[in-house]
Amino acid sequence: MIAQVTNYVNIRDRASEEGEVVGKLYNNSAGEWLGAEGDWYKIKSGDVSGYVKAEFVVTGDAAVALAAEVGHRTAVVTTTTLKVRQDPSTEATVLGLVPMEDELSVIEETENWVKVSIEEGDGWVSKEFVNVFTDFVHAESKAAEEARLKKEAEERKKAQDAARKSQAGKSSGSTGKTYAPAGSGTGSSVAGFAMQFVGNPYVYGGTSLTNGTDCSGFTMSVYRNFGVSLPHSSGAQRNVGYDVGGIGNAQPGDLVCYSGHVALYIGNGQIVHASTAKTGIKVSNANYRNILAVRRIF
Repeated sequence: MIAQVTNYVNIRDRASEEGEVVGKLYNNSAGEWLGAEGDWYKIKSGDVSGYVKAEFVVTGDAAVALAAEVGHRTAVVTTTTLKVRQDPSTEATVLGLVPMEDELSVIEETENWVKVSIEEGDGWVSKEFVNVFTDFVHAESKAAEEARLKKEAEERKKAQDAARKSQAGKSSGSTGKTYAPAGSGTGSSVAGFAMQFVGNPYVYGGTSLTNGTDCSGFTMSVYRNFGVSLPHSSGAQRNVGYDVGGIGNAQPGDLVCYSGHVALYIGNGQIVHASTAKTGIKVSNANYRNILAVRRIF
């Protein structure tokens, strides 16, 4: 069973519009079809069970076909350090290395190889060293939604308070530089500040905006200038701030999160990021890879 709605459909505790709402089933969310009661379906999605109007979900063969389109294929690394190669061959050049338990977005599959996205670009890994599965979005319970919204509001207030303190404690001065003053508290200022470092080097594990940084070190160091502390991990940064609902809602300064990578949105469908050792800090199209989340700090 897969939901096909504009945004979401309510899950109710009984097959009636009068039933209590126990959760939300968002578009393309998947679940188990348990039966029908008139024009209602009984379903279970994630940890939410209840009833939805039948017109808002597809089942049977149609759902199976749709699942191939909406499911997100993920490869989890099962070896200590996995080599990602430019071509599906053990003789191919190594593009990059990824650690155990890292989750990689799958682009393509053959019998023995999987094409994945990593920070250095798209490459191939042997199926011998990964577990590949299909992940679906599931329903969100009413309690989980309330907890999420509360956390996002707290994170938003925390970031705004930090920005105000930074602004009060710093002076923009007159240094001849063209970037925005620290602590301005706006995403546009974050993006403007980040852009001055385009062309500087990429260094794995680094956090220096001038001498070398990796992707999460770049976003961390940029936001540090605005009084915001971010973790030095692209995966961990996927959980900071609050989700804006995709790249279509992105604003300058938002974090654009990919599998094993993170960048800063600068507007007009573009990002600035510490890309690879070859290219350094650069501007790219935001959709150059599969986007996992867009998070807003301010």
